[in-house]
Amino acid sequence: MIRKPLSRRTVLQGLGAAVALPLLEAMTPAQSLAREAGKEAPNRLAYLYVPNGVQMPDWTPKKTGRSFELPDLLEPLEPVRDDLLILSGLKLDKAEAHGDGGGDHARAMASFLTCAHPRKTGGADLHAGISADQVAAGAIGQGTRFPSLEIGCEGGRDSGRCDHGYSCAYQVNLSWRSESSPAAKEVDPALVFDRLFGREKGDGPRRERRRRSVLDFVADDARRLQGKLGGADRRKLDEYLTGVREIERRIDRRSPKVELGGDKLARPSGIPSDYREHLRLMADLLALAFQADLTRVATFVFANDGSNRSYREIGVSEGHHDLSHHGNDPIRKTRIKAINRFHVEQYAYLLARLKAIPEGDALGSQHDRLRERDQRRERTQPRQSPDPGRGPRQRHPRNREACPIPERNAAGEPPPRSPRPDAGAGEVVRRQHRIAWGAWQQNLTQLL
Repeated sequence: MIRKPLSRRTVLQGLGAAVALPLLEAMTPAQSLAREAGKEAPNRLAYLYVPNGVQMPDWTPKKTGRSFELPDLLEPLEPVRDDLLILSGLKLDKAEAHGDGGGDHARAMASFLTCAHPRKTGGADLHAGISADQVAAGAIGQGTRFPSLEIGCEGGRDSGRCDHGYSCAYQVNLSWRSESSPAAKEVDPALVFDRLFGREKGDGPRRERRRRSVLDFVADDARRLQGKLGGADRRKLDEYLTGVREIERRIDRRSPKVELGGDKLARPSGIPSDYREHLRLMADLLALAFQADLTRVATFVFANDGSNRSYREIGVSEGHHDLSHHGNDPIRKTRIKAINRFHVEQYAYLLARLKAIPEGDALGSQHDRLRERDQRRERTQPRQSPDPGRGPRQRHPRNREACPIPERNAAGEPPPRSPRPDAGAGEVVRRQHRIAWGAWQQNLTQLL
């Protein structure tokens, strides 16, 4: 057994591969020392995005406070209801037209985490804002292998015009590293897997030809480590590595065979044809990344705003966007409800995965913060967030009037109400952000 505390950054290494480890008891002595120095277990943050609105009467709880029934669309979250914080009455003002005409879908996606009104352009002169996930990544992401992870289940192009003259980049990107540079999401599970566990350039074809698991490359290191661990840690490590291999198998099953000369190779195009499986595979990869502390910040886009995907797996053959313009037709509204509930079921699946991950003396969800956000035409936004621990006085606070979520930048600093004449434009904007953000936080605190 290991007597010297094992570093939290220990990885299993092999030829072209590196597999991070989950939290083990052998690491806790080091973590205890860190806590004594005033540090806590790491918090994590993920934003999930679903497009095209929801049926609000079936989404928003009728009562506020702590004792309320979950409405029909949120029923799949019943197993984790004590961990939920649902905020109603928020308004994403920067998604409004403000004189720019059409383009709701582009503005919805671009402003969601930036709270900035995007410049209406179809060219390269993009201008939105730094997204909240990237602000968080700058603060808490530097201690992990990946400061942030951007994943999704629908791709798209970053150039050209899409929605009423807005660049397509606005409509397909949730995360923005700077006001003009979106952080593109990865939609191929195989590529996400390779990114998380590493692979040397040029090694891919050899591995695919041999059909070897990433675990084969770190097997010697794993055996050496297991010989030093206690019984509980050996079981935990075995369960974790089994989960890694299961994800590999699920990806491999969806890799079509392609003739290359005299060989048949499995090329990991990796994207499942079944949408539910695609979502859950990505959710499992996100949970794995959190469990191994590869990242503490993530965004997960179920589909781009304006997506017209059909949902045949739940009996809905019409396009999602087409159905969202339902005109109060009861049949179309029923089908939109089915899509909304399907999305919540996948959210519940991810929460269950995270809640089942042990982390020290607590379950993983006690340190995870997930925000499920959805753009809707009413522009008022109930947001769901697992928020365990002592918790606020209310689990469903509602603002009486739509409360605008203020624009903010990475520094979170802005100007005096009357900036001095020689103040630069950047200083003015930063101080304005601080004033607006402080007012919004005070309003929210009063609600809770």
